[in-house]
Amino acid sequence: MDASKLDTTAGRGGTRPWMAGMLLAVIGTAAMSVWAQGRPLQAGGPGLFMGDPAHMERGIDHLLKGVDATDAQRAKIKQIVQAATGDLKPQREAGRALHEQGLQLFMAPVVDAAAVEALRQQSQALHDLVSKRVTQAMLDISAVLTPEQRVKLGERIQQRAEKMREHRQHGASAPAN
Repeated sequence: MDASKLDTTAGRGGTRPWMAGMLLAVIGTAAMSVWAQGRPLQAGGPGLFMGDPAHMERGIDHLLKGVDATDAQRAKIKQIVQAATGDLKPQREAGRALHEQGLQLFMAPVVDAAAVEALRQQSQALHDLVSKRVTQAMLDISAVLTPEQRVKLGERIQQRAEKMREHRQHGASAPAN
């Protein structure tokens, strides 16, 4: 949809479609900011590749616990993740810059819908770059592990994701202070 052709008058269509689109753009920018800040998006997601090296090493050790990975496998996987982390550092910094641009657009006296759309497209392109690099790292890691180890690792990731979902749901139902 071409944002410049949205009807922002009070007539047919009114401002509601435009405001809904703007809200989605702001939510998308906020989600991108979480990624840009290096917070894990989900268990086994790009967060492992976006943090500091000490966090990354602990994360790898934790994920490989229980899959009977050899020292050689652990070392190779750490190399793969370190390489991906290094490759993704510029994207992380670019994500932070996009987040700041999004905030500036949102706080402007008049929100420029075309600029928000351009920012959304830049965010999508950046996300695609990150996704491709994380996917390559996943494929590289899969070549290091045996099929049985991959199943065990996948099950550990699923269990962790379920615990995270439960934690978020429990936290969301807790009364606010």
